[in-house]
Amino acid sequence: MLLITLPTSESKIHRQVIRLIKAVFFDWFNTLAQYEPPREQLQSQALQEFGINASPRELERGLLTADRAYFEESARSPIRERSTEEQLIFYIQYQKTVLAEAGVNVSDELIVKLMNKLQQLYRGLTFTLFSDVLLTLKALKEQGFTLGLLTNLPSGVDTICENLGVQPYLDFIVTSAEAGAEKPNPAIFRLALERAGISAQEAVHVGDQYRLDVVGARELGINPILIDRFDFYPDVNDCPRIRNLSELAGYLQ
Repeated sequence: MLLITLPTSESKIHRQVIRLIKAVFFDWFNTLAQYEPPREQLQSQALQEFGINASPRELERGLLTADRAYFEESARSPIRERSTEEQLIFYIQYQKTVLAEAGVNVSDELIVKLMNKLQQLYRGLTFTLFSDVLLTLKALKEQGFTLGLLTNLPSGVDTICENLGVQPYLDFIVTSAEAGAEKPNPAIFRLALERAGISAQEAVHVGDQYRLDVVGARELGINPILIDRFDFYPDVNDCPRIRNLSELAGYLQ
């Protein structure tokens, strides 16, 4: 059973609702896995090449802020489908957001050079799981839940999951390429429901992006849970908000 906290329509006072849940869907990035080495580390390294000192810790918040802007803008109009010029303008703004959070202000010309350097550094980028992932997936599997992965990564996810030891716990993986659309488009959530063989009310989706994961899931009737590992959404109170996957057990009983 899912113990899920929802707000009333009249106020912010919460009430508890019990629903029968058969499947749990997970987002990938910053839900189950993060980049290795960390992006903030590579960002700091790239900046040093241009004589700019910004620690990984100073850059971490900027990357989260820029990611949120990226996903919300892409939800309105996918960035990858825009013209080369439009994409360049957007990614320059992305870097400006990252740097502004760290108190760094540079020219567009330098940002373009920075992006070229980052592209070189990112070639060796891989993924690593958060420490709570495998234990949580194993426990949920033993409890009989159907487990699915929903990701906007277009390809290569099966190999990544196999290498990281996630594959044995997943009943299916749905990518944006398979669904023909990225979250928050209903198509990717609908395909997950079809793979699980359940109705929307019988599923929970756990993800770190409010617009993509919470709003996207809820629009189709799936119960959303926001995982906020970096305390980035402290004001969200219209759905359960957890800081790590270990807290998920408190909502799935």
